[in-house]
Amino acid sequence: MRFAISIPQLGSPDFDTAQLQDYLARAEELGFEGGWTLEQAIGGSALLAPLEVLAYAAACTRRLRLGVAVLVTSLHDPLQLASAVTAVDRLSGGRLDLGVVAGGGSRRFGAFGIEKSTHVRYFTEGLELMRAAWSDEPTVNFHGRFRDVDNLPIQPKPVQRPHPPIWFGGRAPAALARAARLGDAFIGAGSSTTAAFAEAVRIVRSELAGQGRDPRRFTIAKRVYVMVDDDAERARDTALAGLYRIYGERSGLEAVAVTGTPAQVAHGLSEVMYAGAQMLLLNPVGADVAQDREQMERLALEVISRLG
Repeated sequence: MRFAISIPQLGSPDFDTAQLQDYLARAEELGFEGGWTLEQAIGGSALLAPLEVLAYAAACTRRLRLGVAVLVTSLHDPLQLASAVTAVDRLSGGRLDLGVVAGGGSRRFGAFGIEKSTHVRYFTEGLELMRAAWSDEPTVNFHGRFRDVDNLPIQPKPVQRPHPPIWFGGRAPAALARAARLGDAFIGAGSSTTAAFAEAVRIVRSELAGQGRDPRRFTIAKRVYVMVDDDAERARDTALAGLYRIYGERSGLEAVAVTGTPAQVAHGLSEVMYAGAQMLLLNPVGADVAQDREQMERLALEVISRLG
């Protein structure tokens, strides 16, 4: 079983980069496989941009893999995003994991100049163009619905070949089918319940089988919002406050976090593992870096040890 930890991104006025450096160093010392960010380009949670945070983390770490789950790449220019991904992969010495999703629902596509009716096509074509930009070819030729490129020189290339691992998010059956068809891995959303994740895993595995893909070469993971406290009620209330900071006070969030005493959190995480997770991205939802650091310590020393 593999364990990763979230990287604090709350850009509050008292955000302390020294604390973030210490957090990242301690994550490596505690043995976490990776540190991950998330994207919220617009919203009220004041999250720092994910790839920029990972570039900073690359300079503060030596072993930790660095991931983002997930970028809504339909809201990004493919060539500019490919360049930014290449930069982080090179700055980290080939430690980047890239999570992508088309987006949907109430996403404000118009704010980014994207037509909602064509955003999935824009997403898949953009991913194809990014892969062309990362290829060994010195120039790119690409003719699609949204981009028309001839003999475009693109350098440098990512360290990881043919490109950094691409993790797909998504919940709808069509999105899960795309994940199995186009991705290297799948990561379930932190805002989904364990039961919903289990159903997503079932669909992904069925799609992998239908396409003849080897499931041993396709990782399945889940972001899990967590809060450990010897007072189970306080843990639940603190986690919900943290989720409201990220998502706003929408219904259903009270059911997604794994909270409670170390034993209770270990039990909740074991259920996610049983549902099919091969990697757990543990995401404390504290109010600041110091609280997330304390949570990371407790997760490593009091919870993960109970998971065998």
